Amino acid sequence: MKRIIIFLLLTFGITYAAEFYLMANGGMNSNFGMIWISLMMFIPAICCLLTRLFTKEKFENMYLKPNFKGNIKYYIFAWIGPAVLTVIGALIFFILFPNTFDPSMSTMEQNLIAEYEAANIDVSTLPAIETLLISQLLLALLLGPILNFIPALGEELGWRGYLLPKLIEKMGNVKAIILTGVIWGLWHLPVIIMGHNYGFDYWGYPYLGIIGMILFCIFIGMFFAYLSIRTKSAIPCAIAHGALNAVAAVAIFFANGTQNVLLGPTPVGLFGGMGFIIAGIVCIILVSKDKKENIEQVKVEAYII
Repeated sequence: MKRIIIFLLLTFGITYAAEFYLMANGGMNSNFGMIWISLMMFIPAICCLLTRLFTKEKFENMYLKPNFKGNIKYYIFAWIGPAVLTVIGALIFFILFPNTFDPSMSTMEQNLIAEYEAANIDVSTLPAIETLLISQLLLALLLGPILNFIPALGEELGWRGYLLPKLIEKMGNVKAIILTGVIWGLWHLPVIIMGHNYGFDYWGYPYLGIIGMILFCIFIGMFFAYLSIRTKSAIPCAIAHGALNAVAAVAIFFANGTQNVLLGPTPVGLFGGMGFIIAGIVCIILVSKDKKENIEQVKVEAYII
């Protein structure tokens, strides 16, 4: 338990200090805001390594082995699952809120034109909105999991590669998965306050945004945990995480700007995330009867602190 506490203190301490510093210096609108936030994704992995050093825990069972044998289906699920679940959630949202649906993508087009004009870029160089959509989809499906893999692994080595297996040893699969999701969601608190994912213009800011992020992390965490438990690796989780980051904003192309971001159409919204909510529930049911021994145990008897 001490190792878990040390890991969490390091991870939250470093992350919150860095992100509140960013908040005091322009937040997401600063010149280095997005780069800063991207670097924060490496902190869980760094703190996993630091915890192992401080507690003299061996660098074994770091969930870095891909373990492809017999697990290819989980890698396929990790690669294409986020895109499929994102589309399902977007469809559910637009069916429930048809007044927010813009099939012509004119709102997105006007927003892009405004951005070009604000940046003094010739609007005639703007590709057709249909071309941009197809390019975004192809990039998300073919290259997104690869391009986003390294920063996503920075998070997954900490959450699914270190914290989750240790919590499973203490409390079993279900409680450990849910608690990991809650912790992961709270870790995002500073960036939600800075408007990441939900912006600022919603009722209940920032509290409902924080709650929404926690719920999202719980359900998406069920999906990621399933991949980790079945493969005994953080690699497919990083692939799925990278794929999600690449495809999450695609539904915005069809939004007319009147939607409530807490509801959708992106996966961080309640209804936009229904694909992941359904998948998460299925995944946690599938692992709910697993015994602790199904996770590769970290032999800590000789390193108890």
